[in-house]
Amino acid sequence: MTAPARMAKTIAAEAGAPPANDVTWDQIDWPQVAEEVMRLQVRIAKATQAGRWNKVQALQRLLTRSRSGKLLAVKRVTENAGKRTAGVDGRIWKTPTSKMAAAQSLTHRGYHPLPLRRVYIPKSNGKERPLGIPAMQDRAMQALWHLALSPVAETTADPNSYGFRPRRSTADAIEHCFNVLAKRTSAQWVLEGDIKGCFDNISHDWLLANIPMDKVILRKWLRAGFMDKGVLFPTEAGTP
Repeated sequence: MTAPARMAKTIAAEAGAPPANDVTWDQIDWPQVAEEVMRLQVRIAKATQAGRWNKVQALQRLLTRSRSGKLLAVKRVTENAGKRTAGVDGRIWKTPTSKMAAAQSLTHRGYHPLPLRRVYIPKSNGKERPLGIPAMQDRAMQALWHLALSPVAETTADPNSYGFRPRRSTADAIEHCFNVLAKRTSAQWVLEGDIKGCFDNISHDWLLANIPMDKVILRKWLRAGFMDKGVLFPTEAGTP
């Protein structure tokens, strides 16, 4: 047994495995579920601050295998704006029974993501932006790992970054810009930059070396490929 696995076993023993409940989806105590996930996220953030990466890995393993984590992940992907948009398998989870079954089937052992369904979104300049739509099962697995990665990202992120950050908004960015630009000694110029084809070309090797999560799962996501007009396209670089 590896050191992270031993640590995960110890943490699970200390915390106590979540009891198996026979409740239905509509009977779930969601505040308690959110509280259990938050408690683990706080521990992940503290371990990140301390640079204890083995403990971070063990706690992430515990969260992504927990009943509460799986329930919350399924809840998020079945209540967001894309809940009625299916992936290549055409499946969506609409009923309480299907949602509960999805949470119970959300396991790492034997997990293989499906290719993404490629669609095109019109842009204001007349061009189209390609968009990959994962299957519901893959969205839920990604949401589950988002719960485990978010406390690491928030602990290590630049304090002056605002995009795609929880509890941060455009108004916060505007306020910060005003504070640093409204002085007599403030910079005279603002530089705007854009990386051409960033997500189409980002290195798989870099992501695997730098994203602190299960490398097997991450590699499977990166190489899942996408389906466009019935043709499978592999992804050797970039994110599908």
